[in-house]
Amino acid sequence: MNRVLRHIAILSLIVFTAVQAAAQPADTLQDRKAVLDQARYLKSVYMTDAAIEQLATLMKPGVMDEEVLAELADCHFQNGDYETAAGTYQLLSLHSPGNLLYRIKQMQIAFRMKDYLATAGLASDILAQDSIPAVATLAGDAWNLAGQADSALLCYRQALALKPLNEAVVSKAANLLLAAKDYDGVLDMTGEYLAQDPDNFTVAPIQGLGYYLKGEYDSSLAVFQRLENLGADSYPLHFYMGQSYWHVKDPFRAEKELLQAWVIDSTDANLAWAIAAVKSELHWPFEKGVKPWLDKASEMIQPDPAIVQRIHQQYGLGYYRAEQFDKAIPHYKEAYRANPSYIQALSTIGYCYEQLKQYKQALDYYERYIKLAKPGSAGYDYVLKGIEYVKGQLFMEEP
Repeated sequence: MNRVLRHIAILSLIVFTAVQAAAQPADTLQDRKAVLDQARYLKSVYMTDAAIEQLATLMKPGVMDEEVLAELADCHFQNGDYETAAGTYQLLSLHSPGNLLYRIKQMQIAFRMKDYLATAGLASDILAQDSIPAVATLAGDAWNLAGQADSALLCYRQALALKPLNEAVVSKAANLLLAAKDYDGVLDMTGEYLAQDPDNFTVAPIQGLGYYLKGEYDSSLAVFQRLENLGADSYPLHFYMGQSYWHVKDPFRAEKELLQAWVIDSTDANLAWAIAAVKSELHWPFEKGVKPWLDKASEMIQPDPAIVQRIHQQYGLGYYRAEQFDKAIPHYKEAYRANPSYIQALSTIGYCYEQLKQYKQALDYYERYIKLAKPGSAGYDYVLKGIEYVKGQLFMEEP
């Protein structure tokens, strides 16, 4: 109520000032119509200040001229003076509570002013009077921006119940479900939409991503392949198609799709790492085929421990396979430093030192591994044999 009174006070001051400033008030109906027409023309060509001056000549103290006030409110809205526009529409709503337009304008202004809770409240009042899909959608947007994902999803579902074939709302709602890892919910929502519009380029990729994140890679491939056949060509399409091929053990096609994704966007370190890993799986020469992609990833990398570990692990694996153990060791050390749960790095470092006949260092890393590994596991038993071997070699080296 305080806000209402404040807006009314602002409006009263504006109206009083406008009346005082009006040089020649329009008295006859003919004059009034001419001024209104002129003001509307000025507003239509975005000369809103001049339009407001024209409308001010029609204002009379103590007279509630709804038509003129509505034009003034629209001018203030168009001018970006949301505070004054909001006060004017609030006064109009009090005068004509059955007029939805005024409350819709209030809702739009609240959204523009980033008052998302007020937006949602106004939307709820409007929807109680009339079911308008766009209002339900804006309420969903407001709740979403306010960080209330559950409330946003309810509003988006309401909007879809009123207007099912709205790809923008399906996209917003499905992205909330993806964030919540409700992949079945994503597939249900996108499936209902695609049953009516199967070739939609906005909703189908979301369905494909839902299948991919759920681990149903054959289904994700079917969706992405259909989109590609329809002419789709985007970074997410090729990236997730490549990842899906990789998961179904088809590295040749995975490499092709990932390289196509790289042509579109060469700024993703994770993509560079994926290409390196696929090439490694295809037994490309490390120095010429795998290492250049790892170098690209390293150049772009942000300090994310997970990807640091994966990149250095791949470097280490490349040098390890090439039996360049001295070069593999620093990368495995970096991988372990980035992710201390990656204890396999310790046993691999120990083995590399063993191959370099640096038995003291080998024993150190083997023993560090044994302290963390699960007794009875294959790695544990293998390293026990390694410890036995390097201790024998150290004994032989003693004077």
